[in-house]
Amino acid sequence: MLGLMQSQPLLISSLMEFAERHHGDGEIVSRRVEGDLHRYTYRDLAARSRQLANALDAEGLAQGDRVATLAWNGYRHMEIYFGVSGSGRVVHTVNPRLHPEQIAWIMNHAEDQILCFDLTFLPLVQAVYAKCPTVKKWVALCDTDRLPQDSGVPGLVAYDAWIGAHSAKYAWPVFDENTASSMCYTSGTTGNPKAALYSHRSTVLHAYAASLPDVMCLSARDAVLPVVPMFHVNAWGIPYSAALTGCKLVFPGPGLDGKSIYELVEAEKVTYAAGVPTVWQMLLSHMKPAGLKFSTLKRTVIGGSACPPAMIRAFQDDYGVEVLHAWGMTEMSPLGTLCTLKNKQLDLPKDEQMKILQKQGRAIYGVDMKIVDGEGREQPWDGKAYGDLLVRGPWIIDSYYKGESPLVMDEQGRGWFPTGDVATIDADGFMQITDRSKDVIKSGGEWISSIDIENIAMAHPAVAMAACIGMPHPKWDERPIVAVTLKPGTELTREELLAFYEGKTAKWQVPDDVVFVDAIPLGATGKMLKIRLREQLKDYRLPGL
Repeated sequence: MLGLMQSQPLLISSLMEFAERHHGDGEIVSRRVEGDLHRYTYRDLAARSRQLANALDAEGLAQGDRVATLAWNGYRHMEIYFGVSGSGRVVHTVNPRLHPEQIAWIMNHAEDQILCFDLTFLPLVQAVYAKCPTVKKWVALCDTDRLPQDSGVPGLVAYDAWIGAHSAKYAWPVFDENTASSMCYTSGTTGNPKAALYSHRSTVLHAYAASLPDVMCLSARDAVLPVVPMFHVNAWGIPYSAALTGCKLVFPGPGLDGKSIYELVEAEKVTYAAGVPTVWQMLLSHMKPAGLKFSTLKRTVIGGSACPPAMIRAFQDDYGVEVLHAWGMTEMSPLGTLCTLKNKQLDLPKDEQMKILQKQGRAIYGVDMKIVDGEGREQPWDGKAYGDLLVRGPWIIDSYYKGESPLVMDEQGRGWFPTGDVATIDADGFMQITDRSKDVIKSGGEWISSIDIENIAMAHPAVAMAACIGMPHPKWDERPIVAVTLKPGTELTREELLAFYEGKTAKWQVPDDVVFVDAIPLGATGKMLKIRLREQLKDYRLPGL
């Protein structure tokens, strides 16, 4: 017997309709590539999204056709999120930090029909223009007066004029909620990138879950600054959650340096910000020397890579900002866990709470997880047993676009996605990433967490960034070393840093050496590229060997 309730598909267009009807006057503020601040409302966003949908219809784009973006966080990019997906096409957010060859490969693999780009990225577009035969239209995200005279891109049109020629009246089509809505390619540290293809259903469910009190706790009372780029897993779904909740949105555009972010937070009374540790490091480095404080910022969610405890403490103790540690992946839309304390943990001493807050957190509703050993046997949730982390849920991929399914089947025939992370889970369900499976250091049959080694180094006042990797050893198989970059104007010796480890970890886990480097290679999403670091240090030999 079926329930007797109305059946309505979960569509991204419904988020936009809700936003327009119930908080149409909610503000969206964007720092533009043009250099100024742009302001408008959800009502304006809805109208321009409908104009875009009409423009796509006029271009003859079929359902499921891909529209690519190379763009910063701003209102035009958000219009594309809703106008493209809402009309039944697929938004393909391309990471502009990739190499032009990679970008061309991705766009050809996706068979993109239209590319919309910020003028900052014109040199990139010029580099890939001739290599992307599927793209029929090239659109610069600006008004006509900003179009360069000689762009090197024949037929280039200005976005504002292109959509401005069309009516703001449009009836959003109704279709199956499992229809593809958007796609994002993994950063591809090894081999070619793979594409996660999200659906309307998965996106709406993810937006609901992200807004929950124990997750991002978004509401119409918040002013939210998504520093995490919109080309990085749909800005962790924040634009969709924003439409659902009616929070004020503040987009930083290309200004991601500490000074620009700080000024925007203060000027727009931002209460909540989301980003990766590398951006927050720049923000804190700007604030501390100048003796600056936050007047409205209350919460920040940090994900993308493990957040050093020193950063959590700086936000909480120095600036009164609650840090929410998060974890997820492109293949997970991306949210998997978020770290908030349970009721019974509120009375714990501060040091005990900090130990918990350093973990990646608890699974949010919609995500199931487990850790398994090399033979696939599930490991206990005791906070000690390590294992490969597997996840499943309605916004986690089943298979890659034009690719294979990566899922591992359990005894009940259910598919689990292997994250490539090694983790522990404690009795309260708090998960902690100890390593990427390929970054695990095994020394004398014992595992050493590279993240733990990095966090201790990062706690030293002279260290700007630290990366721990294993080096071959004839007796112990591998021994850890730590590569560090120093903060400007500071000095530190190998012996001083190694002494800093005393009492903070077991003696056999202390790195065998410190290598000082000018820069630690970072990927397109701000993560450390240890594979690149290993290449740089391929001739390195451990002391005494």
